[in-house]
Amino acid sequence: MLQTSNHLTRVTLPVITAPMFLVSSPDLVIESCKAGIIGSFPTLNARTVDILDDWMKRITEELDEARQENPHNEPAPWAVNLIVHRTNTRYGDDLERIKKYCPPVVITSLGNPGPVVNIVHEYGGLVFSDVSTVKHARKAAQTGVDGLILVCNGAGGHAGTINPIAFMGAVKEFWEGIAILAGCITNGQDILAAEALGADFAYMGTRFIATAESFASSGYQEMLINSTLEDLIYTDVFSGVKANYLVPSIRKAGLDPENLQDKVSMDFSNKAEGDAKAWKDIWSAGQGITTIKHVLPVAQVVEQLQREYEAARNALLEKHRKMAPGV
Repeated sequence: MLQTSNHLTRVTLPVITAPMFLVSSPDLVIESCKAGIIGSFPTLNARTVDILDDWMKRITEELDEARQENPHNEPAPWAVNLIVHRTNTRYGDDLERIKKYCPPVVITSLGNPGPVVNIVHEYGGLVFSDVSTVKHARKAAQTGVDGLILVCNGAGGHAGTINPIAFMGAVKEFWEGIAILAGCITNGQDILAAEALGADFAYMGTRFIATAESFASSGYQEMLINSTLEDLIYTDVFSGVKANYLVPSIRKAGLDPENLQDKVSMDFSNKAEGDAKAWKDIWSAGQGITTIKHVLPVAQVVEQLQREYEAARNALLEKHRKMAPGV
């Protein structure tokens, strides 16, 4: 399954907790890694560079301690997500923190990952680039990234529009590196399905909003577990890029989801219509929300995913056994 790097051999379940703006916390990262999956967070979740420095120092130290305490069961690697778009005014400062703390995986979004690749490869790390079109996947591949995150239709946040089967097939025509699939992956069976399509990892965000360690408010979590995919709207009004949002959160903010005004420009200032703020008041989720019913600690979520994954794999093997000639 795993194609490169000693970092990735420490993963016990092929899952990356997707970096979620205003949701992913240092605790979510640390507990994900301790549970055997790659934990990640966006650098911009830390309101200042000094806070980011504190977070990265804490994650590094706590995972090192866990490794020393139990060398036979090392935590999975951790990751940070860096916006490489020119409108990210903190790009340079955040990149300096990446140089300082050397996260094993760096996830790039919304821009050319090339300069980041050079820096991360110098200390032996990996760079994954999230892409939502075949065109962008080709461009990212040419910069020397180690992995492509294929953001498909139905994903939370800035979702793509391509069917995962079609997207994976198209990218595999020219890509032999690590492939990560994102979009509507909620349970262990979904993880197995992603592998069947050729993915090395499943990229899971929405499922981890409903965890005790996330920054999501209790109101956000309650709304998420009480919603279904029919409660989502795909629009570019709130950030300038199309994303999936919870309709009840739009109504709660005093807006009419069926009569939204023209989109606002993307400037990462977290602004939306009126007094409501994108991501803070207008909440996002992916189409897999229907099956999310409880808020649990990360460790319990990963245990559940592992059970579901093993059950799905065993059921598939049994089905193939019964279909085999002579059985």
